[in-house]
Amino acid sequence: MHVQQLYTKCLAHGAYYIESEGEAAIVDPLREPTSYLSILKERGAVLKYIFETHFHADFVSGHIDLQKATGAKIVYGPTAHACFECEVAQDGEIYPLGKLSMQVLHTPGHTMESACFLLKDEAGIDKAIFTGDTLFLGDVGRPDLAQKAANLSKEQLAGLLYDSIHAKLMPLSNDLIIYPGHGAGSACGKNMMDVTTDTLGRQKQLNYALNQPTKEAFIHAVLDGITPPPGYFGFNVAMNKGGYDSFETVMERGFKGLSVAEFETAMKEEDVFVLDIRSEHDFANGFVPGSINIGLGGDFAPWVGAIIQDVKTPILLVGDEDKIAETIMRLSRVGFDSVKGYLNDGFRAWMASGNKIDLIDRISAEQFLYEVDTNQDPVVDVRRKGEFDVFHLDEALHFSLDQINNWYNIIDKSQHYYIHCAAGYRSIIATSFLQSKGFRNFTEIKGGFNAIKTLLNPSH
Repeated sequence: MHVQQLYTKCLAHGAYYIESEGEAAIVDPLREPTSYLSILKERGAVLKYIFETHFHADFVSGHIDLQKATGAKIVYGPTAHACFECEVAQDGEIYPLGKLSMQVLHTPGHTMESACFLLKDEAGIDKAIFTGDTLFLGDVGRPDLAQKAANLSKEQLAGLLYDSIHAKLMPLSNDLIIYPGHGAGSACGKNMMDVTTDTLGRQKQLNYALNQPTKEAFIHAVLDGITPPPGYFGFNVAMNKGGYDSFETVMERGFKGLSVAEFETAMKEEDVFVLDIRSEHDFANGFVPGSINIGLGGDFAPWVGAIIQDVKTPILLVGDEDKIAETIMRLSRVGFDSVKGYLNDGFRAWMASGNKIDLIDRISAEQFLYEVDTNQDPVVDVRRKGEFDVFHLDEALHFSLDQINNWYNIIDKSQHYYIHCAAGYRSIIATSFLQSKGFRNFTEIKGGFNAIKTLLNPSH
């Protein structure tokens, strides 16, 4: 038995490779098939199944390209409806894999087709379970994403999730290893642990959702504090159900170098989004006017999805040329397949051309503390609600970055604001977004809340 977790930190996503006797299965693969094909080649195995726990909302799965490359069977849980060749399993159905087997457990609630896959050894003993977005470590899947498709309320879906967990998962052995679809940082849950595997017995002790005394209490606890889902989620579900361009096609189409003149012309196209992938520090010191910074070094793909939202938006890239291919790949993971090209030699070429540049008004944490005491201007904290609730400046207003499309137009353009996140990555995203919308009344704080806190509590 060989089980390998393939964890992608940017998306907080876990895909899984399972193999026995030269037969392999992959659970919830990412968009690009290359890494999975390499594993199969290295191990001399044949891919027999591609198990999908549900139609994912936070990323585009690689099931279609993998099927074309290997001929493997795509398997979904009961009630799934897709626009491509796949098998819709029955609840309890068993799929042999070498000396192992996978049993399908239908667990509706996160979505109606959600399923967990129970791995059994050659003696038929339960060894591990791949829970997708039904059960996380420390949390369960959010039950508010499938309301329209299921024609049910989030409360009804939460009730179904409770029934699924208590009927299908809770009776299983405490020694069972849980392999979840996501970990801490994913927008698919609100209370996930940093670890990426655990036992079911430990989760029965630690997971707040598994320790609710009643179904009603479960529904309330799971729905409490859920923020609106990112705008790109619906687009990803549609791509996972309906199909998409091949990964190879997307890479070839986007990898197109443009001169400064060509880049300027492309910028004039309707709804084009100029995306600067450099670090926030480099960006703050100068950038192409109107461009928005989402640094490749952070949680790049989810923030692209939250900020741009519509996956069909045409995108132009500014950054180091040796990072462009990686950028196009990571954009494709969340369905943004409309890269129109990149600026040859990046921002250096823009500077050399003599074109106008823009800057972020950025100050140190020391300067901020001096100024805010003097002028009493409001402070905007763009961290997540959970971060804000733990500790924040008394004078701070909370406007989380992931909801910026819903709040930027209510900001008073005549009022000056200070803006910060935890360390600077998100506040530069926010400030560059606001400047692209015509707001120039922000001063961003270098080092963010971490730097401020150090000054206020030097012993900590």
